[in-house]
Amino acid sequence: MTTYRKAGPADVPTIFKLISHYAAERVMLARTLEELYSSVREFTVAVEKSRVVACGSLKFYDGRVAEIRSLSVEQGHTSRGLGRGLVKRLLREAKSLGLETVFALTTVPEFFRTCGFRETAREKFPAKIQRDCLSCELYPACPEKTVAIRVGKPKPRAYARPLIEEVPALRSA
Repeated sequence: MTTYRKAGPADVPTIFKLISHYAAERVMLARTLEELYSSVREFTVAVEKSRVVACGSLKFYDGRVAEIRSLSVEQGHTSRGLGRGLVKRLLREAKSLGLETVFALTTVPEFFRTCGFRETAREKFPAKIQRDCLSCELYPACPEKTVAIRVGKPKPRAYARPLIEEVPALRSA
């Protein structure tokens, strides 16, 4: 039986191993142990028989948008719905936190389409490009496709209040 839970520091070596396998195949970007320890609370893991067999993270870019990253399933456990189960839980988490959109950069957009995502332009996520893509060795010839899904309703945009309240016109006496 598979259970899902938020990751903790003790899970980092296994998460590192899962991600490193796919990074070696050039299917996803590598992550250092330091990066994983600092972002471990972004991860959800799938556990079978007290062993982590899959992982995925939800990285926030602002109060409306997050990215699913580092979705990895251990060899021998693929095609059993673990990836789909992780995506479902990460989307539920995003919705419960009031986010509007979740996106992913992926070399397997077909998988994400089966989870309800649609292909879209990467330029819709400028914070991703600024924070991650510009420093990536594959940029600008990145083979990954961008997919996204709406998980919540758009929030009304707040209009800035004037710094100084208008003073009613003085009446002449």
